[in-house]
Amino acid sequence: MKITLLCALGMSTSLLVERMKEAAGKRELDVEIEAHSVDDIDAQLKSADVVLIGPQIRYKKNELFKKADSARVPIDIIEMRAYGTTDGEKVLDQALGLI
Repeated sequence: MKITLLCALGMSTSLLVERMKEAAGKRELDVEIEAHSVDDIDAQLKSADVVLIGPQIRYKKNELFKKADSARVPIDIIEMRAYGTTDGEKVLDQALGLI
């Protein structure tokens, strides 16, 4: 399973990605988790099983959700508190809940 996080440049979510990988490892889940720039959404929708977007780009929600819906890829905005505290467990649960 591939979980893709999108943010403004693909860098602000890197710590969150690492925490999510740690959480997945503890659960012995076979997942690939990556962070990318929101500008890469078209390419990412071709391989992602689920997409989460950083709260700082929620203003692009309509455009991003429309593209994801067309590609039949579940998408959601990362919960603000979990994002701010880099709660890998909670964000992993959010992603898994979409599938």
